[in-house]
Amino acid sequence: MEHIALYRAWRPQSFQDMVGQQHIIQTLQNAIREQRVSHAYLFSGPRGTGKTSAAKVLAKAVNCERGPGPEPCNECPSCLRITAGNVMDVQEIDAASNRGVEEIRDLRDKVKYAPTEVRRKVYIIDEVHMLTTEAFNALLKTLEEPPSHAMFILATTEPHKLPATIISRCQRFDFRRVALEEQTAHLSAICEKEGITADVNALQYIARLSDGGMRDAVSLLDQISSFTDGKVTYEQVLGMTGGIPSEQFARLATAILEGDMGLLLELVEQLMHEGKSADKCLENLMYYFRDLLMIKMVPGADQLTERVLNPAEFKDMATAFSRDRLFQIVDTLNKYLGEMKYATHPQTLFEVALMKLCSLQQDESETASAAPLGALQAGSGVNAPAVHSGELDLLKRQITALEKKLEQALQSGGISGGGRDGASSAKSNPTPSSAPRISATSKMPPNVDKFIAGKDSPDFAAIYKQWSLVLQGVKEEKVTVHAWFVDGEPVSVMDDAVLVAFKNTIHRDTTEKPANRQVIENVFAARLGKPYRLVTIMQRDWNEAAQKSVGQPSKEELRLEHEHDTADAKSEPWIDEAIQLFGEDLVVIKE
Repeated sequence: MEHIALYRAWRPQSFQDMVGQQHIIQTLQNAIREQRVSHAYLFSGPRGTGKTSAAKVLAKAVNCERGPGPEPCNECPSCLRITAGNVMDVQEIDAASNRGVEEIRDLRDKVKYAPTEVRRKVYIIDEVHMLTTEAFNALLKTLEEPPSHAMFILATTEPHKLPATIISRCQRFDFRRVALEEQTAHLSAICEKEGITADVNALQYIARLSDGGMRDAVSLLDQISSFTDGKVTYEQVLGMTGGIPSEQFARLATAILEGDMGLLLELVEQLMHEGKSADKCLENLMYYFRDLLMIKMVPGADQLTERVLNPAEFKDMATAFSRDRLFQIVDTLNKYLGEMKYATHPQTLFEVALMKLCSLQQDESETASAAPLGALQAGSGVNAPAVHSGELDLLKRQITALEKKLEQALQSGGISGGGRDGASSAKSNPTPSSAPRISATSKMPPNVDKFIAGKDSPDFAAIYKQWSLVLQGVKEEKVTVHAWFVDGEPVSVMDDAVLVAFKNTIHRDTTEKPANRQVIENVFAARLGKPYRLVTIMQRDWNEAAQKSVGQPSKEELRLEHEHDTADAKSEPWIDEAIQLFGEDLVVIKE
């Protein structure tokens, strides 16, 4: 007698035969019992979970001669012929090979004719997501308003590829992956009926490998039982599927924990001699460490582990690794597993991955040993060079820069000690080129009297003539600096300093930033023939000082000016905000 594959021989013929989809079975049975069967259903879910089988059982239930009832009798001529596929009114269409618009148009033309053999016409369209867009459009109207004698059952593993207009016209049922206990119990029942002797551990491992697909589990059982002559053991399942016993995983994990690269390489060589594939070994090892992580972090993780069948036996191994260490191992193995598919020599990459794990363990040990030394140095007043040496160096540089800026501010008179001493100090010290501005609106440059005396000197006249060249040079160096600097106008020169008066506070403050000042002073040296320092002043302050020097009273000048000249920063806050958001290099200001 011809052998029939187990997954075909044990295909569900009634709702009660289905495994793991109780929520769908109960809904369909209630709908049949109450005569509320829909005209269109969508069955979606992973492969091997019973979508097509449920569709055929539903077709028998609505057409059973003793029904319709919640279960088909599987004895009447209609049920027997539908099971055998001999009823023309119940059609199973493979959408992968009949995906064109012509096939769907032919279906649409024939669906309007009444059934000739059974009560209702049933169209089961498998892998419906393979239909073309034109075919979906042709099916749409018929699916929305089919004849009263017609029923459509669409099955797919990828429901996200279906148009929303199709999904909205169907009752959708999502098939779940079958639970491990249900799969194991069903496999045990099959073994008992088929006369197969199987260990519980072997059936559990088969169920785990099937990834929730009942058909895959039954097919794997059929294959292994043929190889083992009806006696299925855990070791035989491992040998057939290329799996690795959890004890070997434990040996690999111990070698990684101890950093023993020699033992690791010996174990890899042993696995290769046993005919294991490097990529499968790496994948299984990653799952093993994933199981250890589950055992460590989740109490009662018996149902969450995949490669460890007895989690209680491996709690000591999970305790030996820290959580961060396990996360790091899984991340590293996952990275190498992604590279393995493109590797010319997978075994070499597998060995490198294991040695990488050992080297990470050694790095952790070195860091742990360096930590007490760093703490000792910190307690004795010595800077710890271990982990935060870069941050300490950065802090040192920042403190040094702040001290330098504070000293320069004191020398320039920006911060005075109070009273007349502070004022005299401000007048007696020149401003260094890199001195920061403390308050641009109130600070007068030092030696302003000397600048007033030099405002009509030949040196200033020469610089004034070449000022357009200076502006051009600044623009060539950095156009954003030019946009701020162009607001200033040279008013005097003294020794090695050029005094520039600004109308706008924002322009003056931005120009005096150290980086911008450096650009301008470099252009001074290149275009004016000698190095000059940049000294700035507000135009109002310069006019007032110049008038006082000739004995004229300070008068309020009445003139029309731009709003930003009088309102300063308040009228152009967006300029500062743009610079803070994008940086000076990306901001261009056009008058």
